[in-house]
Amino acid sequence: MDDRSQITLFTDGACSGNPGPGGWGFILRDAQGEEVVEYGGDPSTTNNRMEMLAVIEGLRSLAQPSHVDVYSDSKYVVDGLGSWLDNWLANGWKTSQKKPVLNRELWEALDELRGIHEITTHWVRGHDDHPENERCDRLAVQGRDEAARGGGIRS
Repeated sequence: MDDRSQITLFTDGACSGNPGPGGWGFILRDAQGEEVVEYGGDPSTTNNRMEMLAVIEGLRSLAQPSHVDVYSDSKYVVDGLGSWLDNWLANGWKTSQKKPVLNRELWEALDELRGIHEITTHWVRGHDDHPENERCDRLAVQGRDEAARGGGIRS
């Protein structure tokens, strides 16, 4: 019998310029409705990296292996975790165009985390009145703004 907790993870990333200052944020909710909310930023990054880091930081905050439903407005993250990652691993970290996978170290971290947690991804349309996505967007923007003012990485 599987005794893993059921967790819902909402994530978002933000970036001003690409690259530029960026931020990430997540809301982690357990089956009882308890939440963990965190954010952070980087003074020089890309939007995709922040989208990925939101998921990584959320999964890293879990104390035990869990069933995790990840909600993201990033097709890059959802498609990457849902199908591309297995192909990249099989192809020696090359894309279908035989080019090196971008952000490989973050994908490797996600691959390690999916070995711990059972992850199901869900795409949500960004800026479409999804309450948790809107909250995560505000967190990511806060992280971005703090990083732009020299606040550095924070979680």
